[in-house]
Amino acid sequence: MKLGVVGLPNVGKSTLFNALTHAGAEAANYPFCTIEPNVGIVPVPDERLEKLAALYSSKKVTPAVVEFVDIAGLVKGASRGEGLGNKFLSHIREVDAVVHVVRCFEDENVTHVENSIDPVRDIETINLELVLADIEAVQKRQDRIKNAARGGSDKSAAEEYRFLERLLAHLEAEQPASSLPVTEEEKLMLDNLFLLSSKPVVYCANIAEKDMGAEEDSLPLVRAVKEYAARHGAGVIVVCAKTEEELAELPPEDAAAFLQDFGLEESGLSKLIKASYALLGLISYLTAGEKETRAWTIPAGTKAPQAAGKIHTDFEKGFIRAEVVDYETLLECGGYNGAREKGKVRSEGKDYVMKDGDVVLFRFNV
Repeated sequence: MKLGVVGLPNVGKSTLFNALTHAGAEAANYPFCTIEPNVGIVPVPDERLEKLAALYSSKKVTPAVVEFVDIAGLVKGASRGEGLGNKFLSHIREVDAVVHVVRCFEDENVTHVENSIDPVRDIETINLELVLADIEAVQKRQDRIKNAARGGSDKSAAEEYRFLERLLAHLEAEQPASSLPVTEEEKLMLDNLFLLSSKPVVYCANIAEKDMGAEEDSLPLVRAVKEYAARHGAGVIVVCAKTEEELAELPPEDAAAFLQDFGLEESGLSKLIKASYALLGLISYLTAGEKETRAWTIPAGTKAPQAAGKIHTDFEKGFIRAEVVDYETLLECGGYNGAREKGKVRSEGKDYVMKDGDVVLFRFNV
C-alpha cells in the first residue's frame, strides 16, 4: 500500500511524515522545503504478530508494510505550475490513497500561505488544483481518441468519448472524479485515466499540543474537517504531528505511557493505517511457524487461492485447500495442534473468502 502525504505548505505535513517514518525529511518554517518526494517504508502495527511469534517461538517476525510518500506542499495555482506544482501532482498519480494533512492549530510563529487558519478552505484549495489537473488530463485523452470516436467504426472509442464528455462536465463543475456515479464498464475507463481526484482520501487534522486528549468534537476546526469529510465520503483522523514526532523518539513502553497520560489508546500512525486500510478495503491474514510469523495484506473479498498467490504464484496454481483457524481461537487453544485436536481448524476450498485475522496453512501441489 502506497500513501501520498499532501497538504499546503506549513501545515505540519513533513513533521508528521518524519514521525511516521523516521525518514528525517526536512521540516522548516517556509514553503517548498520538501522538493523531492521523501519515501519511507513503515511496518503496520499489529499486536497479533508478537503474540503468535511468542506462541511459536518464531525466529523471524515480518509485519505488513505501508509506503509513505511525502509530496511537497501544494499551493493555489499548482495545476498551472505555480510553486513547484506539476512536478508534485505527477507524484500523486502513483499512490493508492492520499493522506491530506490539514492545519487545525493556531501558532503565530508558523506562517500560513493564506495568513489565516481555515481548514475547509485549505482542503478546497488543494482539491480544486487536483480537479483542474484532471480536466487537462481528460481533455488530452479526448484529443487522442477524437478521430476514432467520430469515425463510427470504433465503437469502444465512441463509448469512451461519451463517458469522457460526462466526466469533463462533472470536473468542470469543480467536483472530484471520485464522486461521479459510474457503471462497471465506466469504472474501468476511469481507473485507466489515473486521475488525481479519483484517489481515496484520509484527512489528517493536525491539532496543537494543548488540544491533545480533548474531545475531538469540542474543537471547532476539527469539527469542520469532519463535517466536510462526511459530505465527501472521506476518512478522518486527528493527530498532533509535533507530539507524534516526540513519540517516535521514545522506547515502546515509554510511548505507551505517554499516550496514557493523554487518555489515548493508540498512536497517530496506528490510527492512520487503520483508517487507510478501511478506506481501501484491505485486510490482513497471518501465517505462523517456528521459522517466521508474518502478516499478508489483501483486499477484502479475496478468495483463498488468490490469497495463497500473495505468498508465491505456485501456491495459487497448485492450490488444494486452506487450513484455517481464526487468531483468537488459535491463542485460546495454545497453538495449531491444540486447535486441530479441538476440531477448530477448518479445511476450506477454492471459494473460501478470507477474513481479517485468519491464520492459514496452505496446501498445494505443483
